Amino acid sequence: MVREKVTVSTRTLQWKCVESRVDNKRLCYGRFILSPLIKGQADTIGIAMRRALLGEIEGTCITRAKSEKIPHEYSTIVGIQESVHEILMNLKEIGLRSNLYGTCGAFICARGPGYVTAQDIISPPSVEIVDNTQHIARLTEPIDLCIGLQIERNRGYRYSIKRPNNFQDGSYPIDAVFMPVRNANHSIHSYGNGNERQEILFLEIWTNGSLTPKEALHEASRNLIDLFIPFLHGEEETLHLEYNRHKGTLPPLTFHDRLAKLRKNKKERELKYIFIDQLELPPRIYNCLKRCNIHTLLDLLNKSQKRSYEN
Repeated sequence: MVREKVTVSTRTLQWKCVESRVDNKRLCYGRFILSPLIKGQADTIGIAMRRALLGEIEGTCITRAKSEKIPHEYSTIVGIQESVHEILMNLKEIGLRSNLYGTCGAFICARGPGYVTAQDIISPPSVEIVDNTQHIARLTEPIDLCIGLQIERNRGYRYSIKRPNNFQDGSYPIDAVFMPVRNANHSIHSYGNGNERQEILFLEIWTNGSLTPKEALHEASRNLIDLFIPFLHGEEETLHLEYNRHKGTLPPLTFHDRLAKLRKNKKERELKYIFIDQLELPPRIYNCLKRCNIHTLLDLLNKSQKRSYEN
């Protein structure tokens, strides 16, 4: 039997941002590369990253508007240039950045004549408007425009279900596009010959300004890690199967000692992949932890244990 000589690359994978630009406040672009990869790996990573970028990152948007003066969605109001439907579509496009858990309230209260923009939205401190100049409506007469808003943080896309009872109290659901990544593409460049053929993965990311492309790449990577963590915890189940198959061959103390050790390792692996960026900590606490080189919950646990031993 003839065996072909296979050269295995020992180089460490490296990534780099090769292009970054801000076209406007609501459109950011970034281009990244990852190399060296063996044949097939670039496509595997590229497909997974694109799906994670488009579907696994949380974003914030306006999901409902309420005003008692509006009879129905397709009505017009004297003194306002836009129809109610156009105002709702403008609210849908407002870019927001937040560290919310769930939903919160906000409102608009403006008096004409003049333009109503995103700057007129009064929201909690945890919500930040990406572009204050975004247009909402134009008031052509000296009238008051008061609209209550519901802001929500979630992921993906949610189509609003319009029910008749919603319109009776002046409440109008808005189609929610939570995705901060507008588009993501990947391409592959191959080089080398024969068994030494390698690949470079190119990732292109466009965001709505609530996240930079680099932040989106980090967030998508963390979310992918969270999805794969359960597959790293198969040892405990394997131990149960082996014990049942050879029941009685392992002393009880040995079995329980091994099980306790596996549980400890499982806990440490979980803490290792929970980054403090995911915990939505207050800025002051977050900055203190970063200054102490604490990036995960495992880092924090080890630091606490070290100080206990010193005391």
